Amino acid sequence: MLQVVLAEDQAVVRDGLRRILESGGCAIAGETGDGLQVVALVKQTRCDLLLLDLGLPGLHGLDVLRQVRRHVPHTRVLVLSGEEREDIVIAALRHGAAGYLLKTCSGHELLQAVQTVIDGRRFVSPGLSDALARALEPSPAATPDPYETLTRREREVLHLIAEGLSMRDVGTRLGISPRTAEDHRNHIVGKLGLRTTRDVTLYALRRGLLKLDP
Repeated sequence: MLQVVLAEDQAVVRDGLRRILESGGCAIAGETGDGLQVVALVKQTRCDLLLLDLGLPGLHGLDVLRQVRRHVPHTRVLVLSGEEREDIVIAALRHGAAGYLLKTCSGHELLQAVQTVIDGRRFVSPGLSDALARALEPSPAATPDPYETLTRREREVLHLIAEGLSMRDVGTRLGISPRTAEDHRNHIVGKLGLRTTRDVTLYALRRGLLKLDP
């Protein structure tokens, strides 16, 4: 039986996804609404498929995706997101997502996408085929992205700062001291050419790292 981990921050959405997947013969190996917990959960369950929302608190889904592909490469990742920005779709596919499905999809389409990616093929929602084509093209030479110089921990700290957490709260969430969290913050603003906490939040918003509630 196909083992699936759900990474979605809204409990009611997870409930609906669980019912659809179980009706299609899948088993839910685990679920979480916290981006910081996803990689550990996937490692623990050794699941076949991760169904991943990008707008997770704690750590954005694109960075979760990177870590899963690096540490648990046998797990296929299907993104299920309300985000239609083409740059985000292309980034997800280039970072190793096997499929990208919009949350407007039907239950039938979800099960179809799951089977397609488990069979080793790609699946994207109708209307995103152009993004898929561009994602498969060789990446043009471009100016290096400063965000790519951030370490895993620095990305976690950046996300939590952008969510409005204090250095003390960031430290508590990540199991590090406030002083260490502050050191990471200083590295982040230096690498990204920022100055203030407000700059960090604006940067995260412009990059699509934060999900804005309607």
